[in-house]
Amino acid sequence: MAKIKNITAREIFDSRGNPTIETTVFLDDDTIASASCPSGSSVGAYEAIEIRDHDLKRFDGLGILKAVENVEKLISPKLIGKEANDQPDIDKSMIEYDGTENKSMLGANSMLSVSMAVSRAAANSQKIPLFEYLRQFINIGESQSVDKSSLKIPTPIFNIINGGKHAGMNLDFQEFIIIPAGSKQYSYALKMGIDIYRALSIKLKEQGMTTLVGDEGGFGPIFFTNMDALSVIVDAVGQTSYRVGYDVFLGLDAASNSFLLQKQYVLRDRQIPYGVDEIIDYYVGVNKKFHLMYLEDALSEDDWDGWTKLNGLIGNETIIVGDDLTATNPYRLQTAIIKKAITGIIIKPNQIGTIMESLVVVEIAKNAGLKTIVSHRSGETNDDFMADFAVAIQSDYVKFGAPVRGERVAKYNRLLEIEKQIIGLSQSTK
Repeated sequence: MAKIKNITAREIFDSRGNPTIETTVFLDDDTIASASCPSGSSVGAYEAIEIRDHDLKRFDGLGILKAVENVEKLISPKLIGKEANDQPDIDKSMIEYDGTENKSMLGANSMLSVSMAVSRAAANSQKIPLFEYLRQFINIGESQSVDKSSLKIPTPIFNIINGGKHAGMNLDFQEFIIIPAGSKQYSYALKMGIDIYRALSIKLKEQGMTTLVGDEGGFGPIFFTNMDALSVIVDAVGQTSYRVGYDVFLGLDAASNSFLLQKQYVLRDRQIPYGVDEIIDYYVGVNKKFHLMYLEDALSEDDWDGWTKLNGLIGNETIIVGDDLTATNPYRLQTAIIKKAITGIIIKPNQIGTIMESLVVVEIAKNAGLKTIVSHRSGETNDDFMADFAVAIQSDYVKFGAPVRGERVAKYNRLLEIEKQIIGLSQSTK
């Protein structure tokens, strides 16, 4: 098999105009492949550390020349000569070399860009799709095993109104979400998302509101309360042929750390802050009115008792999703499972640092019966790696933002391409 001949990196820019890293891997069979690492704005305390330069003279300290140097001068010499298709060995070598719990020596951005680029190079060298290459590393037991004979495209989750840090704190909650019914074919589900997004644009204009978009492509209007945003989405769906609760469902990513102040939750919905029990009652009320299918990061990342209580109250009808809570970390996930805090988990490889570590988290989640949601970050590139990754692990959902903006659409379009490949494969075997 092909071996790694060289690894280079460079500073590029993400969808917010912030620096990020792109790594290129060269194999001895002349295969060349690149991958770029995303970056979040709503970053949990338990995420792996991305390396930044902190030189205020360049990009307000956000430069990543140090991360580039780590790839070229530290990681590359360690990996040259290794078999490109031995992903476990590649990632293990970087993990052991870094030697820290949070990737603070090499940096999660440096390591992940290498991990992704090596995966893509190995797939290209073998002339197979990236999703087909990646799925060989999934091992989750007989009862929950990835189906080797047939594949499906995950259901897309569309963030059509942006709030919180993604849209200048115009709303307290970060994402107001629509989710097509899981029975819909992916290409039709994507059409649903686009139809509703367009209907929402018209509705907002009719109400004299802005249709400027936030970091993830959702509209960023200002409402009096957070619930007004859900109401206008319901009205927008009503202008289409789809029905809320049948064809499409509602969801929220609260990103509650962003409105937590001294252990109380500060929302524009009332003047007095909410205590833990009060904010849980608030979510129960929202769920009663809007029948949420999905609720992410409703409570702070350290409030385990609150998560358990919330899940006990509405977890049988709403997917209670951990993101900042679990941080794509196996130890955080194990705690969440033991405490019965969640029924779903966000998978973001840059929260942990390598592809193989991400797959371990996927295995634990699937064996525990949790829903898996492969997610982008607010600072994205046109790299469509996560689309293949989601198909490889047979994720239940993908969350790539609104169906607009090039860095989001690149991933949705890649799923369209994979869907066509899968249909072709199934027809050829009949």
